[in-house]
Amino acid sequence: MKERGILLVVSGFAGSGKGTLMKELLKRYDNYALSVSATTRSPRPGEINGVDYFFVTTENFENMVAKNELLEHAKYVSNYYGTPRGYVEEQLQAGKDVLLEIEIQGALIIKEKYPEALLLFVIPPSVQEVYGRLKKRGTETKEVIASRMRRAKEEAEMIGRYDYLIINDDLDTCVQTLHHVVMSAHCAVFRNYDTINKIKRQFVDFLEGE
Repeated sequence: MKERGILLVVSGFAGSGKGTLMKELLKRYDNYALSVSATTRSPRPGEINGVDYFFVTTENFENMVAKNELLEHAKYVSNYYGTPRGYVEEQLQAGKDVLLEIEIQGALIIKEKYPEALLLFVIPPSVQEVYGRLKKRGTETKEVIASRMRRAKEEAEMIGRYDYLIINDDLDTCVQTLHHVVMSAHCAVFRNYDTINKIKRQFVDFLEGE
């Protein structure tokens, strides 16, 4: 039986580069699958429906909630975000490590439903870098940037609820670090009970055959 994949929940401050980080993981390694979230926010320039997000109306989003089609959902800066259930389960069963890019509220809901999920929080090396990256986007007003900075301050209080902290200073180093964390997680004892039980049976068979 193929080993079940790990559910990887990736959160981080706005401007932390978590989206770029996950794209690099998908490009470099074949064990990952990206879960595409549903959202009611408008697409940013260059974003593609069904690739970056499923862009839906508030009414459609609420219907998905009512039909239990989302693993989690939450409201962030006046918009709804949620994780479609079907695709995630399909990829985990296929042995893929599924990446979910979601905010803290949703991440903690996922952890309650899937205690074996791995929670990863991505941060830039400094607060100044957070602000600089948001400003560099050129797609948001000063008011929105200020709102995101206040939100980041609140999020910093919750980092201790995560399993691993990933500092995104150099992208190449960050990608390798995150991948090594995931590969180590596959070696956890609780994820290898089938192998452990197989070894136990082999010892019994071997000793009985002497």
